[in-house]
Amino acid sequence: MLQFFKSSLPTRLFGLLLLVLALRLPLLWLGIPLTPAELRALLIGERLHEGARLYHDLYDSTAPLAAGLFGLLDLVGQRPLWLYRVLALALLVFQALRFNFVLNRADVHPERGYVGALTYLLLGSITAELDTLSPLLLGHTFLIAALSALLPTSREGYDNRRLFRAGFLIGVAALCYLPLALFLLVGLFAVIIFAANTFRSFLLLLCGFLFPYAVAATFFLYAESLPEFAQFHLQPTLQGLVSEKDGLPLWVLLRLLILPALLLLLGIGRSFTTSLGLVFQIKFQQMMLIWLVVTIGIAAAGKGMATGTLVLILPPLTYYSLFLWQKVRRSWIPELLLLLVIGAVVVVRYRAVLHLEQVLRIPAESHYAMQPHPRYAFLQGQQLLVLGPDQRPYVQNQLVTPYLDWQLAQVDFGHLREYNAVFRLAQNFEPRPPQYIIDQAGLLPELRYKIPAIFGRYQPTSTPGVYRLAANK
Repeated sequence: MLQFFKSSLPTRLFGLLLLVLALRLPLLWLGIPLTPAELRALLIGERLHEGARLYHDLYDSTAPLAAGLFGLLDLVGQRPLWLYRVLALALLVFQALRFNFVLNRADVHPERGYVGALTYLLLGSITAELDTLSPLLLGHTFLIAALSALLPTSREGYDNRRLFRAGFLIGVAALCYLPLALFLLVGLFAVIIFAANTFRSFLLLLCGFLFPYAVAATFFLYAESLPEFAQFHLQPTLQGLVSEKDGLPLWVLLRLLILPALLLLLGIGRSFTTSLGLVFQIKFQQMMLIWLVVTIGIAAAGKGMATGTLVLILPPLTYYSLFLWQKVRRSWIPELLLLLVIGAVVVVRYRAVLHLEQVLRIPAESHYAMQPHPRYAFLQGQQLLVLGPDQRPYVQNQLVTPYLDWQLAQVDFGHLREYNAVFRLAQNFEPRPPQYIIDQAGLLPELRYKIPAIFGRYQPTSTPGVYRLAANK
């Protein structure tokens, strides 16, 4: 099998796609439950489709380009979850093929073919997290596209357009997921080892990076939401105030990373014992090490729980795994290793179907999916607001107020003794008050006292903590 994918013939690409679909389609057929990240994305898309202004009429820290994409996808249909899954798979395939193209074109390894793309897609299928269209997965696509622009195409080094384009793509990636801005360090290192005029080259890279943010700031300025863009997106993310709870728990993710980490360590060890003939190949190897260090920094910024964290390690893992698949005297060893990796991926990915969760001690991703809250099962297709961090009631209902992220909503609900906060609450509720309020934080009595014209109309139902909007008399 390994020899088959070491060829550059187009038929190998077809075989690669068949292998990936054979690995993923049965799971899609069985059905992958709704994840917290997807629910958040669907709610953002609904609100933006209704005409809400991001950060002004929607309190959430999601980066603007990712949120804008969710709004566009909602134009296709109401909560098009199938489109999210298809697009996530398409992005992962694009990343694998693009990275494989860069490896082959730059001659970073003596052997060419589709082995790099095979490794990328194979290990990217080890968890259902990368079946989710997350801001991190979206932004990482632009980083892969920027990689080729960071590599010089001639001995004279870079030209101005390539460096500006690389910085621009890193800036676009950061507009999808802000911690990806740390990849400027990878760009700086590439400039140091490849460029002749380091300072001038880095300025070009930095200008390219800042250009998307200049465009975004101009857009939000004209949309009259520039202060909110800084308040609800930039400041919470930079200060580490955003609580990443949409991904898998850290202890589950670390167990899923055992196989990729083992292959990475074996690949790094093998690379140090392999003679690289060209200076460029040595420099590329150093850049992949810096990429790996920056990846650890980004994972730490998301507390290791951001949805799609695994995708960050795939480029350096793919590169270093090439040293494991290279020719050796005993040709059956790499073939056997590849078969073992495929078998391990299948077992881990299908552990719930095969009832191996207790053996592997890795809970299935379905345990952390978003299921309708049984206590609020009578609420379906309603417009509501949850005063609390639990977003499960939104699985079958619609959000109609700006308060999606409960932590960010504390700017109003956490300052009910301040006039400005009470005034904003009245403004946000008056145009379209929700039909139901689920008061998990016990705030409704105080809200009735502070804003009786709006919250005084809510009457308790037979379910404790649930209030219904009474009809106007």
